[in-house]
Amino acid sequence: MKANPESEWLDLAIKGDDDAFAHLVQTYQTPVYNLCYRMLGNAGDAEDAAQESFWRAWQYLKRYDRQRSFITWLLSITAHFCIDQLRKRRLELVPLDVLPEEDAPDPGLSPEAISRLRDEQKQMRKLLGRLGPQDRAAIIMRYWYDFSEVEIAASLSLTVSAVKSRLHRARRELALGYDECYEVPALAERRRYESPAF
Repeated sequence: MKANPESEWLDLAIKGDDDAFAHLVQTYQTPVYNLCYRMLGNAGDAEDAAQESFWRAWQYLKRYDRQRSFITWLLSITAHFCIDQLRKRRLELVPLDVLPEEDAPDPGLSPEAISRLRDEQKQMRKLLGRLGPQDRAAIIMRYWYDFSEVEIAASLSLTVSAVKSRLHRARRELALGYDECYEVPALAERRRYESPAF
């Protein structure tokens, strides 16, 4: 029975093997880039941040705790770098509604359903753009990468209680924003039709 290749690559990379680390980069470049892209909202910045994240991982590889999942550790480095970049900017995030669609819609959907789905995805990217960097990182890690609250806490150097609080606040903010976009216009439209005509 063959050993886990990731474990072998890690053993070799920790000893300074560039080729082994290149295998790790190749394996995890997509999730690292995607996290950078969702955090920074720009393909060029995401590429730079992904490269910097891998460079930092290479530099700190000897400190990596083998009891921890490698991808969790790597995405933690990535999230911290992106948060630092967002703080340095001190500018409004690039509007996420200009990002391309991440997933192709189900080909079995009607054109109307595809259009509605794209509108909802576009709106969700806008709403994510309103969140603060750490809240946004927590939401992305939880719902795009399925990190546990404990993993998010370790990744963002927060307590589990702080992560729960951030997730709760961010979900509430997203829900309120969603309601503003979809529920309020729907209610206004319904009231218009229910009002007696004079």
